[in-house]
Amino acid sequence: MRAAERSVRARLRDRVMASDPGLLRLTAGLRTVGAIALALAVLAALRADVPHLVAGAMAAMAATFAIREKQPAAQAVTLALGLPVALASVSLGAALNTRVVVGDVFFVLLIFCAVYGRRFGDRGTALGLIGFQVYFLSLFVGAKPSALPALCGVITVAFACSAVTRFALVPATPARVLLRLRRAFRARLAQLVSAQIELLDAGPHEVGRALEAVREGTARLHETALMIQGRLEEGTPDESVARLVQRRVADAEIAAERLGLLVLSARGAERADTLTLHLPGAPAPSVGRPAGADEAGAALRRDLMALRLLVERVGDAGTGLAQVRNRLLGYRDEENLPAAAPAVQDVFRGIGEAARAVLGLRIALDGPQDESDDTPATTRSREELDAEDAAIDAGEDDAPQEEQTGLRRPTTRAAVQVAVGSALAIAGGELLSSQRWYWAVLTCWIVFLNTASTGEILVKGYRRLLGTVFGVAAGALLAGLAGGHTWTSFALVLVLLFAMFYTAPLSYTLMSFFVTAMLGLLYTLLQTYSVDVLVLRVEETALGAACGIVAAALVLPVHTDRRTNELLVTVLERLADVAEAAVGQLSGGPADELLDKARDLDQALAELRAATQPLTHPVTPLRARRSTAQYVVALLETCAYHARSLAATAELLPTHPSIAADPRLRGAAGRTVRNIRTIAARVADEGAGGQVESGPSIASLLESATSGTSRYGRITDRVLRHLERLDEAVLGLARPLKVPAPRP
Repeated sequence: MRAAERSVRARLRDRVMASDPGLLRLTAGLRTVGAIALALAVLAALRADVPHLVAGAMAAMAATFAIREKQPAAQAVTLALGLPVALASVSLGAALNTRVVVGDVFFVLLIFCAVYGRRFGDRGTALGLIGFQVYFLSLFVGAKPSALPALCGVITVAFACSAVTRFALVPATPARVLLRLRRAFRARLAQLVSAQIELLDAGPHEVGRALEAVREGTARLHETALMIQGRLEEGTPDESVARLVQRRVADAEIAAERLGLLVLSARGAERADTLTLHLPGAPAPSVGRPAGADEAGAALRRDLMALRLLVERVGDAGTGLAQVRNRLLGYRDEENLPAAAPAVQDVFRGIGEAARAVLGLRIALDGPQDESDDTPATTRSREELDAEDAAIDAGEDDAPQEEQTGLRRPTTRAAVQVAVGSALAIAGGELLSSQRWYWAVLTCWIVFLNTASTGEILVKGYRRLLGTVFGVAAGALLAGLAGGHTWTSFALVLVLLFAMFYTAPLSYTLMSFFVTAMLGLLYTLLQTYSVDVLVLRVEETALGAACGIVAAALVLPVHTDRRTNELLVTVLERLADVAEAAVGQLSGGPADELLDKARDLDQALAELRAATQPLTHPVTPLRARRSTAQYVVALLETCAYHARSLAATAELLPTHPSIAADPRLRGAAGRTVRNIRTIAARVADEGAGGQVESGPSIASLLESATSGTSRYGRITDRVLRHLERLDEAVLGLARPLKVPAPRP
């Protein structure tokens, strides 16, 4: 009974970990709610009145969510610096509250400085955010000079409560966050294998849904891998450990993605196109009967379930699981493959490689494992992993980056845009209401957060307005239910705040909904609630969003096309770097920082994916551009997958006995790298000349280089497949990006 309960708890924990990698959203919500609840408790014990309770809650929220640094020591310094900034901000807000023109001018200058401060990193961003939010707090509660001593005391209490919550009640060290992310990676890897089992079992009418689940699982696994990479430096004791974990996570991700492609190929009449796994809505290939209908298919399903069990199990595997692991690792040897069709045998090979990746991941994350039950195949896999670990070089050179100056610097441009938009919002907001004009300024400020182009600001403004409209109705309902009861209202405020921070990374519309509903309760507490006030909130929100969009479109604009083209060029350049370095190493060239180059490619692709959201948003009227953007991003993800796979194989060269360098690859794959650079040059400058090259397949080029030798080893076959698929995907990019290509 207890074992069953532990199993249920473990499954529930894995689901939570998979849905919230690293528990980052949960931590953010608990920290903010905990800080506010503690501040309210202390202030209530000090017999503070309701306006001061509201001010304390808002100050605790600002002090908690503004800080984004990862190391606790850096967080403590920023929090300590934030207190004098907050006290100065609320003092100026109270002093200028009755001086309309001077107060408005100062507010615009404060906004400019707060946004400009982002150029100084996380600390500059946090201090600017605290200054803005506390000044807004002074406007919201109507601070006056006579009330400043009490208000400063309230803010000091709020910052102290934020510190207690952050460092004592809800601590989160980089090492602990990384540990949670690693558990999330395991959970998402197990979910992806489950989706692949469903794809294996799906009938002709179910394969589309199953394929979509595999697509989603692959994307979620990649997202978690990127999150782990972003936390490795702070969360590991030294750089060699960080690189080892990075290597094993990358191996597991590549092996899982390749396994999904092999399962899809085994279900279809021909080898599946990698693009099918990356293009949303792409039709599923025609499939026959479920693969489990014969003996080999049943064994395949059994081994996929065994692989999932290997992923899920933490700690000592035990004798039974060790035997399962040995069987799966045995599929890496040709003689252990079951009798089946070639495509099904490829899946068994993929399971063997995935089992090896899981073994490497387990050793990297959990330390040395019991080797008493190892078979020769398992011993060989361990020796390969040990040799790779020993070959990891901790040295890393950071390439110098070109720094932009003046108005070209993004922070300067954004500061000017927000200042102009806020000035417009102040002018228009005061025409709507001389008491609540600051809501328009707040919206203008928020739509510029974490945005870099006019299109992104437009989408964010639309989402904020949509969430506000629905939030007004919810706020009116909750205000009626609370009925003026102070602590009932505060309890509902805490619930809404937690929901706001928990859903913020998932949906900006939901976040806006919860914050607007919360405002209805705050106005009730301040005894200023009315339906007219909430309607005014919608009007001010619409005005602020409009002012932000106008400022972004007319003042130093960065159009979506320009932004996406810049990021596209970056992705293509990094893709060319990875492909060239991987092929060079596979050809016998010197070792390169391939994993770092692949990580840079993934990060650039993630930025491009985010920047194309205005083009791929469901409400965009430009349907053709939406389809083109989705297709280009999917092709780039396909290219990145093959480039990562080549990089991972090249990294094995010094230690893997069955892989040898092949000098012919450099010449055969040179066309692909040249094509990538040609496309990048064309995107950067439409007037650039040149066209992509096409010709014989890479395999045929290798054959001609060796007088007709036509057979390669299994690893070489895999390298050739990745090179050819990369070459095909790059040629596929030429058409939507309007790069000239030779006529066939």
